Amino acid sequence: MDYRCPGQSNRDLKAELIKCPHCGGKVEIFSDEAKAKCPHCKNLACRQLPPSCIDWCPAAKKCIGKG
Repeated sequence: MDYRCPGQSNRDLKAELIKCPHCGGKVEIFSDEAKAKCPHCKNLACRQLPPSCIDWCPAAKKCIGKG
């Protein structure tokens, strides 16, 4: 039996540092996360996501609803 820690996976995760918008501190965030807690000020820092079709497509409201 090949036992593996449940916290491990075969995903190729990468860590990067982003700037906290609240205090300017460095926040480590992994490639599978959209936000992480700043270790300095304890606020959430969010990753800048690229625009999706929802942002630019004229049919987006029909496609996904007005929300």
